[in-house]
Parts: sequence; structure tokens; C-alpha cells
Amino acid sequence: MEVRERQVSAAVVEGKGLTKTYNPGMPNAVGVLAGVDIEASAGESIAIIGPSGSGKTTLLNILGTLDQPDKGRLVLEGKDTAGLDQRALARLRNRTVGFVFQLHHLLPHLTALENVLLPATLRGASGTPERGRELMEKVGLTQRMDALPGELSGGERQRAAVVRALINRPSLLLCDEPTGSLDHAGAVALGDLLFDMVSRENVTLVLVTHSLELASRAHRRLSLADGRLTSL
Repeated sequence: MEVRERQVSAAVVEGKGLTKTYNPGMPNAVGVLAGVDIEASAGESIAIIGPSGSGKTTLLNILGTLDQPDKGRLVLEGKDTAGLDQRALARLRNRTVGFVFQLHHLLPHLTALENVLLPATLRGASGTPERGRELMEKVGLTQRMDALPGELSGGERQRAAVVRALINRPSLLLCDEPTGSLDHAGAVALGDLLFDMVSRENVTLVLVTHSLELASRAHRRLSLADGRLTSL
């Protein structure tokens, strides 16, 4: 499936000089980000590849405000995140960012639909159950809405995780090895779904992956190594 041309507009997410060191000042200090610059516009998809331990997940977590840089500036939908307290960051994150991880992280005691609706429930969004059902229909889960996660296949669980990430109409979707737990056929199918849904929803996608096949479908491909991002 070909990637559609992106709609160019102002940056949805912009990181300038992002620096992160774990255990700073200690003998076991590990520097993972060394002044990273990254910017993504509405409808743009970016794939980030790099060796294990290079800081790809750390960078995603900072872009999604789950972690804070030691230095640098993060602007999300035009809002500088510096100085925001945890409650303000949580509100911004819930409204703006969707996450898809390698493991689905669905709650085992909730149905697929209940899991999908959980971020919207926490936000208090109205009219969301209808959107949840519509999205699940689009990803082929019409007959699986009432199933528990343990009753779903790996691919079905990941499709539900994608829908959950999109339920609040985020402007930014962050994916950390979303196909890593699937076989090749399942990975290809999820990649098709992911890029199709991103195009439908006009979401900015930042994707971390070891799959060059998946990365090749993004508008831009970047490599993270030795704490720095470079274009491929």
C-alpha cells in the first residue's frame, strides 16, 4: 500500500536540543539523547530506527510527555511543556497524544470495546461509544467488541490497541515497536491498518521500529545512534 502525500502545516510536535542522561553524576551514568532536534507536521509520518538501547523509547516517552528531558524544549500543538505540572501534562497528553506499544496493555477484565473507550472515559468525552464502535468496525473487530483480551488473537489485540490510541482524536500518535510481537503476516496486516488509519484520521505518526519494511512506508526515516538523530 502506498503512503498518501502528507498535508503540510505547522508542527504538531517540536523538540529542540532534547538531552537525557540516566543516573547523571554517577559512575553508571548513561547518556541516551545528546541534543536531539525533531519536528513533525500534521499528517506526517516519521519512522525512527536504531540499535537496541539507543534511546528510541526514551525519545518517544519525552515526545509524549511521559518523561522529561534534562535539557531542551518540547512544544506540543504549539504549547511549550516546560513548567507544566503533572496534572497539566496529563490533560495535555490525554487530549493530544495516542500511544501504541509492542505489548497491547489491554486490561484483562474489560471487553475489547471497554478497553478502547477507557481513555475517553477518563477524559469524560461525550458521544464516544459510537466513535469506538465505528473505529472497531473499520479495523475489522465488529464481531469481537464484547470479547475479553484473552479471547482475542495477537493481531486482534493490537488492532484494538490502535483504536484505543485513536479514540480521543489525538493529533500525535506514538508507536513503539507496534508489530514487534507479531509474525510477519500479522506485522504486515497491522502496518496496513496503522498507516490507513493515520491517513483517515490525519494524525501525525512517530514510529519506532526495527522493521525496515515498516519504516520504508513512512514519509521520513531517521536513525538514532550515539544520542543523535540523522536522516536516512
